[in-house]
Amino acid sequence: MTTTVTHKDGPAAGTPPPTLGNHVRNYVGRVRGGDIGALPAVLGLVVLCTVFSIMRPSFLTAGNFANLFTQGAAVTLIAMGLVFVLLLGEIDLSAGFASGVCAAILANVVTVLGYPWYVAVLAAIVTGVVIGTSLGFLVAKIGIPSFVVTLAGFLAFQGIVLMLMEEGTNISVRDEVLVAIANRNLPPVLGWLLAAVAVAGYAAVQLLRHRTRAARGLVTDPIAVVSARIGGLALILGAAVFILNLERSRNIVISSLKGVPIVVPIIAVLLVFWTFVLQRTSYGRHVYAVGGNKEAARRAGINVDRIRISVFVICSSMAAVGGIVAASRANSVDPNTGGSNVLLYAVGAAVIGGTSLFGGKGRVLDAVLGGAVVAVIDNGMGLMGYSSGVKYVVTGVVLLLAASVDAFSRRRSTATGNR
Repeated sequence: MTTTVTHKDGPAAGTPPPTLGNHVRNYVGRVRGGDIGALPAVLGLVVLCTVFSIMRPSFLTAGNFANLFTQGAAVTLIAMGLVFVLLLGEIDLSAGFASGVCAAILANVVTVLGYPWYVAVLAAIVTGVVIGTSLGFLVAKIGIPSFVVTLAGFLAFQGIVLMLMEEGTNISVRDEVLVAIANRNLPPVLGWLLAAVAVAGYAAVQLLRHRTRAARGLVTDPIAVVSARIGGLALILGAAVFILNLERSRNIVISSLKGVPIVVPIIAVLLVFWTFVLQRTSYGRHVYAVGGNKEAARRAGINVDRIRISVFVICSSMAAVGGIVAASRANSVDPNTGGSNVLLYAVGAAVIGGTSLFGGKGRVLDAVLGGAVVAVIDNGMGLMGYSSGVKYVVTGVVLLLAASVDAFSRRRSTATGNR
């Protein structure tokens, strides 16, 4: 009989390095076991883009490609914050009008009071922090269900927006810096530079992680898979920057319109930051722990109430950022800012991207992928001439399918013992 010697925290000594074939088989096994992640969102995005491109060739033009980023930016940013709340199995129905309140504060400070743009931005974000702290306190300390608290906030914040707008007036936002956020583009060279920095940074992280795990005797992904990830990101970013750097102006003599929209690197930076917070900090591990089993997390010494309050603070702060972007894109703020379908699309974006409504499963990237799906549906159906009613129906069906996939994957994970 032979015996195997195992490393303290790794695989058995002498175990052959993982191969690409084994990696693929393991991934297929995880998918069959219910761990599907963002796969449905990615496949849905590919199918939607293919269909709209065939039916409306103008969908793939550089101008429309840039419009997709600016159209979906505010919803995506709000959805990023909602991911944190959904990870705990909670809900924030006030996020849409919270963004409207923050946008109204921004407009009043910069236009009515005449303060610089950075004071207005700070005031809007502080407003979001105050809103989130208040909601989180009522949920965590008083014990009122988040559905009730945020529904009350939904109604109250709508009234606050009306009061700040003096019962229906429109406040223009003319500050050049604020307007540039959603309406200006980076110089083409800077776009390429940022793409190169992003790929280089991602490659450094992936290769360092691979080397560290290998040195510790832990299971690592095959180097071919790591290389494919890096190459895939380089290909996607390269193609996106190339398309966005094409001339989009209808009359180049009057003005030139090309380059990556400024809002894109803003979303990218926030995506990297919040992903780091969730996946590389003890706070992030605590969020997942509380979302997975609140009582077990409490017994493990985690301050559950503090975590619950903090996710509402993050959610409302990101709603403030979304409100700033919305005000920038419209060059103004009115009583409808943050209303209409903003909340529904933001929640839909997080869920469609792969974040579970049951808590404990999700990533900030889900909000970006889901936001892209929502933006593509809205944009593509608009190009095809469908009414708003049809858009709502289709988006609702997609959201229902995403929730159904989530429920099915959870049931499958439980049945196979993966959860």
